[in-house]
Amino acid sequence: MLKKIVIDKKLWSRRTFLILYDIAAITAAGLLALLARFNFYYYDIELKYLDELWRYMPINIVLTLLIFYGFRMYHSLWAYAGMTEMQNIVSACILSSIAQMIGILITGGRMPRSYYPLYGIFLLLMTLMSRFMYRLIRVKRNQYRARKSGNIQNIMIIGAGEAGNSIIKEIVTSRYLTSNAKCVIDDNFDKIGKFIHGVKVVGNREYIIEAAKIYAINQIIIAIPSARKSEIKDIIMICKETGCDIKILPGIYQMVKGDVTVNQLRDVAVEDLLGREPVEVDIESIMGYVTNQVILVTGGGGSIGSELCRQIAGHNPKQLIIVDFYENNAYEIQQELIRKYPKLDLVVLIASVRNTNRMNMIMKTYHPAIVYHAAAHKHVPLMEESPNEAVKNNVFGTMKTALAAAQNGVKRFVMISTDKAVNPTNIMGATKRICEMMIQSFNRQYATEFVAVRFGNVLGSNGSVIPLFRKQIEEGGPVTVTHPEIVRYFMTIPEAISLVLQAGAYAKGGEIFVLDMGEPVKILDLAKNMIRLSGFVPDEDIKIVFTGLRPGEKLYEEMLMDEEGLQSTPNKMIHIGKPIEFNEEEFFLKLVKLKEYSYKEAGDLRKMVHEIVPTYIWQEGEDDSFGKKEEKNRAVLLSERHIDTGQSTLDT
Repeated sequence: MLKKIVIDKKLWSRRTFLILYDIAAITAAGLLALLARFNFYYYDIELKYLDELWRYMPINIVLTLLIFYGFRMYHSLWAYAGMTEMQNIVSACILSSIAQMIGILITGGRMPRSYYPLYGIFLLLMTLMSRFMYRLIRVKRNQYRARKSGNIQNIMIIGAGEAGNSIIKEIVTSRYLTSNAKCVIDDNFDKIGKFIHGVKVVGNREYIIEAAKIYAINQIIIAIPSARKSEIKDIIMICKETGCDIKILPGIYQMVKGDVTVNQLRDVAVEDLLGREPVEVDIESIMGYVTNQVILVTGGGGSIGSELCRQIAGHNPKQLIIVDFYENNAYEIQQELIRKYPKLDLVVLIASVRNTNRMNMIMKTYHPAIVYHAAAHKHVPLMEESPNEAVKNNVFGTMKTALAAAQNGVKRFVMISTDKAVNPTNIMGATKRICEMMIQSFNRQYATEFVAVRFGNVLGSNGSVIPLFRKQIEEGGPVTVTHPEIVRYFMTIPEAISLVLQAGAYAKGGEIFVLDMGEPVKILDLAKNMIRLSGFVPDEDIKIVFTGLRPGEKLYEEMLMDEEGLQSTPNKMIHIGKPIEFNEEEFFLKLVKLKEYSYKEAGDLRKMVHEIVPTYIWQEGEDDSFGKKEEKNRAVLLSERHIDTGQSTLDT
């Protein structure tokens, strides 16, 4: 409260000063106009004109102050005045001059014809002086404070457009910044050699490193929000070689909103190094099929599931049901959504997708129209140590959830898959490939539209490489990379969710949706870039250690198998993999064996998984005792499973 009172007093004192100044300026402008008319010789002025001037002066002062108030000349922040404020001053002074002429004529007075334009010119000059002199004094004061503090940041601005202009202007005028804009970089050769607020455009991007040395640059600001992602990536790759702190404007929408300020700057994120445009989503189509629908998300507390819930909650579903086995995750997303969307009909349930009766009860009770199945074990090294758990949760958890959805009238079932399902070398990827096959098969058997969504590594998700590298850098290293040549496809969490949501909009049933993720990223380069962006030098300040490929890990990931073709969708970044034909009866026979074997904890089941997914590469020499009951299981399946009615021994 005290702070607000102090601020209000300062504001009123400034306004009072401006009003008193303007009264003096109006009076002086009238007198100077008469003097100018009579060659600045006071005694040549006819007495009748002086009498008229002083007679009408009180009226003129009141009218002019009202005009100035109408043009917000007592509300603007003159420290940041620009063309809009300049136009307001000119318009106000012209209107004051016209109003005075009309007022004098109406009241029967008379002044020389040249008096009125001269009055307007003098009033304009004095008004401009009062407003922009304050700005000049403020700039000089800031520069003095910065020099006195000795803590000056030398800044390079990349981009000589409107965003760069706005940033430079704020650096020059803000009393909160001890910064000095030293030079500007722009690839437009017509701008090189020109000045922006006194700061020279010194060259194009090839001159960045040299200019950083010449001008002793501490910080680089990338102010080209309209640039393509690939262009931003190239510029960042050059800038990080300077060792300077790098800041960047978020995006072109800041320009549209007109709020390009230093406060909008952010640190360069790893996402900026992907070098591709973000996935664009048809929001209307998403809203169309989510609005007023009951939506269920399994694994709703995880990285992908929670973001799905956030996006869906913002599109007015009739009801949102979150299912998660981990109560802490479920509680966090529940509290977040309650705060953000107090009117949302939200149901949070603790349940395992491996529990047949529980999933059936949930589907029967809430009758969801759309199910997003994000529940899964996803950590590759952990699943290599516990392959039976990967099979139970990923394969049969998906089966039980999908069957419960199909048997209870769910319209669409969208399963989250992974690029690791393509020619898998780990049990996690192999289980996801089984799920894709299962989804395609169920789509042919049931009225529910079953689809899968396949994407790569998600930046910032739980257990992903980015949080690991960040933590290792914060601890002083070393940063661990499994292999110098390992590469991965990456996407942001919002992109992943965009794909999942739009897949639901495009779904007709049976598709595997694949995102065009651009070029893969070398993990070693990612590690080096993160170290540099943190202000350190790789292998000097922070060591990089190669630990060797982990079990089930391969050097590169694929988004499509050789047999799969690509079909286009209305979104050029999203494609559909053509379904691969397989023997469904044999597939489900093998699943019966796989289920029995996994729940009996009988031993390693990789060879059995390989029989179901021939593209799965596994290490030979493991226990293969699973094959002893093959014929018995086949007989059981044929007697108890009836594909036409959708009944199966697998749903228990």
